[in-house]
Amino acid sequence: MLECLVIGDSIAVGISHFRKECVSYARTGWTSSQWNKHYLQTLNAQLPVKNLIISLGTNDYQGINTIAELNKIRENVQSNTRVFWVLPPKAKLAQREMVREVAEIWRDTWLSVPENELAGDKIHPTHSGYRHIAEEPARRARMLADISFMKD
Repeated sequence: MLECLVIGDSIAVGISHFRKECVSYARTGWTSSQWNKHYLQTLNAQLPVKNLIISLGTNDYQGINTIAELNKIRENVQSNTRVFWVLPPKAKLAQREMVREVAEIWRDTWLSVPENELAGDKIHPTHSGYRHIAEEPARRARMLADISFMKD
């Protein structure tokens, strides 16, 4: 089983620089439909995976059915995989809400870069923003393990 996979757009590329242990299938500027066209079959070949970090939707535009494209990805992921969706920034509100909707439908975890950790373009994280978002899945996993331990 693969431990960690990062997929998506330029934000995913940045995350992968802080998650060296993860395999990455990410390209700058890609939409969710471009990613699916080029990498969806590759994703299936990499499964099963323990942790999946997805950053897609930010570059989507009117005419792309973002929810359908993201669901194509999610439908292929096994139920025991921890899936983390990186929400597009608030500057891309429509895309942000669609990604959040898909995450909530699947009961996945969504992650958000704090506004004060975004670069001047208000799209991409700063260096510390990338580090923050890249480390968040591990923090969440430790928190869940602690909660599980307390229940026993």
